[in-house]
Amino acid sequence: MIKLIALYKQPKDKEAFDEHYFNVHGPITEKIPGLQRMEVTKIVGTPMGKESEFYILCEMYYENQEALQNGMRSAEGKASGKDLMGFAGDLVTLMIGEEV
Repeated sequence: MIKLIALYKQPKDKEAFDEHYFNVHGPITEKIPGLQRMEVTKIVGTPMGKESEFYILCEMYYENQEALQNGMRSAEGKASGKDLMGFAGDLVTLMIGEEV
């Protein structure tokens, strides 16, 4: 199992970010071919009780690297990427991980 991980820093306007993320970006992303599951976690703080520099962690699961790459090359994958860069390009870090 391969995961595409999106880690978002704290946005300046959390309400506007949430509105776009959950009502526009999420539904676009969920349509990517090969995506088996998408889990979104809101970061609520650190173990020391402080606010985290991060806001949201999204894990998108694919069967394998090929399925992930095919999904990213699809029209839906391109639409998701374009939308992401338009509303959160300066906030997001993307990583690929393999479950062990």
